[in-house]
Amino acid sequence: MPAEAAERDHDTGLAGFLRGSPDPLCQAYDVALLDLDGVVYLGDAAVPGAPQALAKAADAGMRLAYVTNNSSRTPSAIAAQIASFGVAATAADVVTSAQAAATLLAGRLAQGSAVLVVGGNGLRAAVRERGFRPVTTALERPAAVVQGFAPGIGYSLLCEGALAVQAGAWYVASNADATMPTVRGRQPGNGALCQVIVHSTGQQPVVAGKPEPPLHAEAVARTGARNPLVVGDRLDTDIEGAVRAGAPSLLVFTGVTRPEDAVLAGPGQRPTYLAADLAGLLAPHPPIAAEHGAFRCGGWTARRPDGESPLVLEGSGDAIDGLRALCAAAWSAGHVTPELIRPALAALPG
Repeated sequence: MPAEAAERDHDTGLAGFLRGSPDPLCQAYDVALLDLDGVVYLGDAAVPGAPQALAKAADAGMRLAYVTNNSSRTPSAIAAQIASFGVAATAADVVTSAQAAATLLAGRLAQGSAVLVVGGNGLRAAVRERGFRPVTTALERPAAVVQGFAPGIGYSLLCEGALAVQAGAWYVASNADATMPTVRGRQPGNGALCQVIVHSTGQQPVVAGKPEPPLHAEAVARTGARNPLVVGDRLDTDIEGAVRAGAPSLLVFTGVTRPEDAVLAGPGQRPTYLAADLAGLLAPHPPIAAEHGAFRCGGWTARRPDGESPLVLEGSGDAIDGLRALCAAAWSAGHVTPELIRPALAALPG
C-alpha cells in the first residue's frame, strides 16, 4: 500500500480497511486463500461465475488455495469437486481445518498417540497423516478428542467423545461455525454439534479453524504465500480471521453475509475490499475519498448529517461502489444501528 494512501486512510479513520487497488487483486496479491462454502460452491453446485473468475485469476498469475473450515472431507475429495467445475485443482491446493487441528495435536502429543475422532473421513485422514492412531471409543484411553463436522455423526460417537473428555483427554475442535450455508439455507455446523460435549463436560475445545489463527498459519505455511489475500463470505470466520492475522481480505456476497451486515460490521470484522462475487479478483478497486464528513466512491457519496440522523447515500453507478462509500461512512461514524442505515441501503440499485 503506497505511503500516501496509508496516510490518507489514517486521516479518515479507515486505516487497514477499504483500500483502493489500482491493479486487479489477482495481480496485487500472490495467493488467494479462498473459502469454499458460499464462495466457490453452495452444496454440489458452483456459485454462478465462480469457475470462470477463478480460471482468469489463475491465468493472471495468482495462486489459488482453498481454505475451508469444513473438515468432513479429504483434500483430494474437495479438489475433485473443484476440478469438476472446470477449475484446475489438486489436493495440495486445499487446506482444511482438519489439517490445522492435526497440527495442533502434533504440537502437544507424542507420535502414535490415540486420538478419538468425532468427525468424518477428512478428519481421520488428517490425524493419521500426522502420525496418530484414530480411535472411536473412550475405552482406548485417547490422549485427545478432536471433533469436526460430518453429516453422519451419531449419539453414540458424541457420547464416546464426552466420556473421553471427562476422563482428561485434550479437547480440540476443527472449527466452531454455528451454521453452514447450503442451497436450502443455513444448517447446523460443527460449533452447534460441539455444544453436546461442551454442555455435558463443561470443557471448551481449543479451536483450530477460522477465525482462530491456526488455520490461517497452516494455509500460509502450505502455500508459501508472501502477500496473501483472504477471500470469504463470512464476517465472523473469514474476515475476522484475516483481521486477527493482519492479512487483507475480500468479502463477497454470494454466501452468508448481506450488505447490511457489512455496513454494521465491528472493527474486528471489517474487510479490506468488497465485491459482489469472485469477479472482484479480476478488477481494480476504487479508493474511498473522504472530505468534510462525506465519503465518495465511484459515483456515490455517503454521509451522516449529524450524530442522530440516519446515514444518507446519494449518487448512481455500481452498487458495490455505493456500498463501499456507505461502509466507510458508517465505520467512521462509530456505533450505528440497523435503523440508521436502512434508508441509505434502500438507495442502492438491485
